[in-house]
Amino acid sequence: MSWLPPDEDDDDLDQPWGQYDESSVRVRPNPKGNRPRTKVRPTYDAAAAGWVTNVDRGRYGVLVDVDEHHGGRVITATKARELGKKAVVTGDHVSLVGDISGDEGSLARIVRVAERTTLLRRSADDSDEVERVIVANADQMLVVVAAADPEPRTRLIDRYLVAAFDAGLDPILCITKTDLADPQPFLDHFACLDLRIVTSAVTDVPVALFDEVLRDKVTVTVGHSGVGKSTLVNALTGSTRAVGVVNTVTGRGRHTSSSSIAIRVTGGGWIIDTPGVRSFGLGHVEPANVFRAFASHAVPVAPPRDGIPLDQAHDWEIVDRVHDGELGATGVERLDSFRALLTGMGEHDPGAA
Repeated sequence: MSWLPPDEDDDDLDQPWGQYDESSVRVRPNPKGNRPRTKVRPTYDAAAAGWVTNVDRGRYGVLVDVDEHHGGRVITATKARELGKKAVVTGDHVSLVGDISGDEGSLARIVRVAERTTLLRRSADDSDEVERVIVANADQMLVVVAAADPEPRTRLIDRYLVAAFDAGLDPILCITKTDLADPQPFLDHFACLDLRIVTSAVTDVPVALFDEVLRDKVTVTVGHSGVGKSTLVNALTGSTRAVGVVNTVTGRGRHTSSSSIAIRVTGGGWIIDTPGVRSFGLGHVEPANVFRAFASHAVPVAPPRDGIPLDQAHDWEIVDRVHDGELGATGVERLDSFRALLTGMGEHDPGAA
């Protein structure tokens, strides 16, 4: 509203407000200040080191003060604003400031995420290039599959193996519920791979054997819902996480884990339990890495075959062995799975030439 000079005959001159105009109003200073924002950021040299054990709705469980006996405590932290959109996931090594006492109501801030050595990811489907980070800095992947109830799915296991090789993880195949069905026909599908295999019955988990496999390692578990991951994790860690059941109508398992969480193994090491999934998209994976899950030798060959450039050429061992009849019917099925993955990614089918 504009103020106009009052007329001399204006009755408002006799009122208190009639003696003022806009020049009488004090101009407020800029609430943000006139000083330019500094570009010097804190170095956080005194920040504490931590390892993310779980993520829950913007809050992070972080292991700090780890000693030579692998002791330590888990505190609660939040992500600092300066990290922006950078994701913090289970397995990340981070730097912390603030209250790291772990007392009730305390909250630290994650101000830095260290470079990751490995990164397990998945996408919604093979055509989706948007990846979802699951776990960082794991050493190996324990692929859990049931011998029965639910029935094992070889092509889902193929996808897990591709994701493991792409992430730089050593895959281990774990067959549960071996007292319900003979796992050997299923294992025949992976005979051409040099995979480490461990087995477990419903009522008898060989804890000593698993401890040897997991000792001093960070192991991420993956598997279809209902295959017995939570039961296995509980036996190896002494935890009491909920155990799911298989729907008798659909034959599908029920999700019992809603987020990834790292739990200490009684024999040493850490196991990261992940939510069960019924699909595992590989849209983020380099197609050249798909081959590593299908043959025991994944090395470039010379000269290039079928016009494929040298940097894309591989030893198509499984293709040759299937064509020669060496791998039989199971080899043909594996080759079909291999072709399906490559075709879905729009890549060259080695058996089509």
